[in-house]
Amino acid sequence: MEHDIAALLHKAAPRSEIAEVLPRSGGQLATVFEVRRIAAAPLIIKLYSPEWAWKQAKEIHVYDLLAPHLGTAIPQVVHAEPEGETHAFTVMTMLTGVPLCETTAPDYQVVYKQLGELLTAIHRIPQPAYGYLTDEVLEPLPSNDAYMRRQFAKKLQEFEELGGDRALHARLTEYVEQHSGLFASSSRPVLCHNDFHEGNVLVDPDTWQVQGIVDVENAIAADPLIDLAKTQYYSIKNDQAKLSGLLTGYGELPSDWVERTAVYRLYHALELWDWFRLIGVIDPLESIAADLVSLLGTSRVAGRPDAVR
Repeated sequence: MEHDIAALLHKAAPRSEIAEVLPRSGGQLATVFEVRRIAAAPLIIKLYSPEWAWKQAKEIHVYDLLAPHLGTAIPQVVHAEPEGETHAFTVMTMLTGVPLCETTAPDYQVVYKQLGELLTAIHRIPQPAYGYLTDEVLEPLPSNDAYMRRQFAKKLQEFEELGGDRALHARLTEYVEQHSGLFASSSRPVLCHNDFHEGNVLVDPDTWQVQGIVDVENAIAADPLIDLAKTQYYSIKNDQAKLSGLLTGYGELPSDWVERTAVYRLYHALELWDWFRLIGVIDPLESIAADLVSLLGTSRVAGRPDAVR
């Protein structure tokens, strides 16, 4: 594999000499390598599985959208080559730092304040319609109401077809119908990272400064609160220090943010259950189903902490 990586790197940086090639976490859609070079900064090479090669154009597009707003807090694309003689691959600069999930911060409120500031910067990037992003908005819809109704219908159908509990499906369907009036509160679609959790945030464990974010494969054009909700569900849970920091850094929120993020957290849990069931990852399903039941029973999540009123 190192020989193959050398050939790919040569296309992006022909004068580079490789010191070491290290495998990095790439998820189910791609294989990622860190390439350490002699007398040059390391680079990241991402190889896409053939069925996911279309994700390459999406990532490049989203990083292009983010670059004027986030600068060095995101990887810079050095070279991209579509599928041809080899798998599609992209060469990017490597951000320093370690994933936040792999360390323990002495003060999460300080770290999450920085995350809130990053999310605010991302959400300043308007989009022309609501929908899934590639290098354009696919199946665009003019309103968040139409988009979220479509998404919930799709995920509820998947839950049913994948063998989800029938009684839970009925409760979820009823809950969505009762709370769907909240969807219309969003009046403008913005760029949403849609995977903004501790695994995709890099920090300097000496200074606890956030170095940047990675993995834009799930980006969508949507209500910005759907991003906050995913961070809540995936990383914050019931940690008030993290929530306080995130909200302080994020700034002003609409008056119904508590109710809207509650519905969006339910959506993220439902989507995650469907995804794991679809790819045959069974162990987390019971826990996620328990999350769904818990979210159904919570009409209001914990409100904005006093420190950020």
